[in-house]
Amino acid sequence: MGASAPAEWRARPDGYTIDLASNSTHVLNGALYSLPYDVLNDFAAISLLAATPIVLFARKTMPARGLDDLIAWLKSNPTKASAGFGSASAHLVTAFFQKQTGTKFTLVPYRGMAPGVQDVVGGQIDLFFGGADALPLVQAGSIKAYAATSDMRLPQAPELPTFAETGWPALLYSVWYGLYAPKGTPKGIIDRLNAATIQALTDPAVQSRLANLGFQVFPPERQTPEALGALLKADAEKWWPLIKEFGIRAE
Repeated sequence: MGASAPAEWRARPDGYTIDLASNSTHVLNGALYSLPYDVLNDFAAISLLAATPIVLFARKTMPARGLDDLIAWLKSNPTKASAGFGSASAHLVTAFFQKQTGTKFTLVPYRGMAPGVQDVVGGQIDLFFGGADALPLVQAGSIKAYAATSDMRLPQAPELPTFAETGWPALLYSVWYGLYAPKGTPKGIIDRLNAATIQALTDPAVQSRLANLGFQVFPPERQTPEALGALLKADAEKWWPLIKEFGIRAE
């Protein structure tokens, strides 16, 4: 979690310094690094913005038709199967998938999503846990997709089930983004920043651009400082112990 940042490091709480945060910077990093600040207490929440899930992709020649078939195939081929990931979030979800399903396969880290997607397209690896922005490759027939870690089906792939729908409700995860200000920023300033954020998120052009990138804007009732604070706390409580259990380290 880290200690509170020294006073000389802190930005002025005047509303002119804004932190574009994600669960990578404010949840995962809190467990992966010894930080000189406290991710839970050294920031003032403004608003949640948007989120995207992790999707389980596979090479197009994968014989399994659905997720249950895929899990059975993995259990039958523990020394042959391989799965790639290109981010800390995807690494965590990949390890959690193994724990939940009782499967074992080789983990292949990539420096980003693009090379991993390229290898699953080429059949060099069997599976890849990555972002929803690779879904056009599924629609083109280059790879398969089995499930998403979202709580609802994705608008750009309504045929793709969630893990919860296929019997794995614990496999719920989102890569989310939100806005923070320095700790101590007056409530009046937070309220003005929150109102401006909500207004920006109603812009159809903003929503369309985010949708094209595989993101879903949070509903208005979750675009609050309280909702962002609650999500951060809940994610830390759920994922920090698992990061330690899985031995995931910053690389």
